[in-house]
Amino acid sequence: MERTDSPIDNKSKPEDVAIEGNLRPKRLDSYFGQKLVKDELNIAIRAANKRNDSLDHLLFHGPPGLGKTTLAMIVAEEMGVSIRITSGPAIERAGDLASILTNLQKDDILFIDEIHRLPLSVEEVLYPAMEDFSVDIVLGKGPKAREVRLKINKFTLIGATTRFSLISQPLRDRFGSTHRLDFYNLDDLEKIITQSANALDCVISQKGVIAIAKRSRGTARVANRILRRVRDYALVEENGEIDDRVAGDALERMQIDEFGLDQMDRQLLRALVKDFQGGPVGLDTLAAAISEDSETIMDVYEPYLLKIGFMLRTPKGRVASERAFHHLGYEYNNIQEKKIKSKDAAQSSFLEE
Repeated sequence: MERTDSPIDNKSKPEDVAIEGNLRPKRLDSYFGQKLVKDELNIAIRAANKRNDSLDHLLFHGPPGLGKTTLAMIVAEEMGVSIRITSGPAIERAGDLASILTNLQKDDILFIDEIHRLPLSVEEVLYPAMEDFSVDIVLGKGPKAREVRLKINKFTLIGATTRFSLISQPLRDRFGSTHRLDFYNLDDLEKIITQSANALDCVISQKGVIAIAKRSRGTARVANRILRRVRDYALVEENGEIDDRVAGDALERMQIDEFGLDQMDRQLLRALVKDFQGGPVGLDTLAAAISEDSETIMDVYEPYLLKIGFMLRTPKGRVASERAFHHLGYEYNNIQEKKIKSKDAAQSSFLEE
């Protein structure tokens, strides 16, 4: 099974769009987790409504599947305005963005997902739009071409990215506030799964909720996707009700272990542990060893493996932790630790002489 076929692939898929629309919370009080971000947004929204003004531009960043798009839609709902959703790769030319901006109504929200992938020529159109609410348009070609500045309606830009470091400093500085979304804790995931189960008319016990939450990789999108897969399994193989046994059987069929790792995660860790003796190993070398793109490893696999302490990033490369060795059934054999001890012993012997 490829990672794209796995329910724990936290990238959004076309088939998720219609279903996620029914599962997304509509208001802040029904959005679980990300408490600090919610509190800051709540204050900003209430203040903007009291001023009868639009929000400052917002930037959400963090691993995929944590609810950046959902939060943007909630902000629009709380503000009582429309939202236009697009993505960085979809805006190829400056004219495309100019067309979107000139069609926004007063106080509307423009949400740009993966904003770090905007072409430079498009990004430069955003600068005056965000600061002065104007768009520079070039009329004509050649020597007779002239630049005209058009005023546009005041709007709020909400950007989302999984690669915060790739956003240029000039663009980053133009956002009024920046919010980092982190992985969800177990309690919040249980609330999300229970809420989604109710929306899906799914009968699930508390133990079943916990079994799914523990394997959801701290990600709301993964939790909802696993819930749908387990629901289907329960309908076909069982009586339709989900408890811990049914959830466990379904997750075992999906090859998702108790830490939420699938076979691709284990393949990566096994290469690191077995082929490279635990590391350190360079990202490109590791990617070549498992026939995977290095950016996919960095964006999809690494964040969660780092979060649970199975992998470490060092100046010399990626290193498998002792927990990773034990989880895969290998005896911990830290080559680097032995080298350090050997070096210390040699220095001690030299000093004694």
